Amino acid sequence: MRRLVRAARGGEWPEAEASGSLTLPFDHRSRRRMRMTTDQGEPILLDLAQPARLADGDGLADEAGGWLRVLAAEEDVLEVSGGDACHSARIAWHLGNRHLAVEVLPDGRLRLAYDHVIEHMLIGLGARCARRLAPFQPEAGAYAHHDHG
Repeated sequence: MRRLVRAARGGEWPEAEASGSLTLPFDHRSRRRMRMTTDQGEPILLDLAQPARLADGDGLADEAGGWLRVLAAEEDVLEVSGGDACHSARIAWHLGNRHLAVEVLPDGRLRLAYDHVIEHMLIGLGARCARRLAPFQPEAGAYAHHDHG
């Protein structure tokens, strides 16, 4: 079984050499060791020295120097926005107070894993909510190590 032993950020690995891909939801993109199956049906073992926080476009190298491209799977998410910057900040505070993983989108909307209870709370706070299928890459957090090493 092919062992993936090194992770590299998008743009920092030879993407043209990718022999396949691995489409993963967020909770499988932050592992150290796990059996998986590539998108092409090949069984592989993720076997990193330390957990890596993988993102769409990152690469995983095997022991022989071959590469796989990491793709973020579409997930059931909730995209949320407030009426103005102050309202959006309050919404973000409530999500953080519940220790929820949140992705901040370029336009200021927030994306989180879908949860009907949280959706109800957010609607009660006056937030605009839209349920979607989309890749999910939440913020790493203030104490997270961002390099793959």
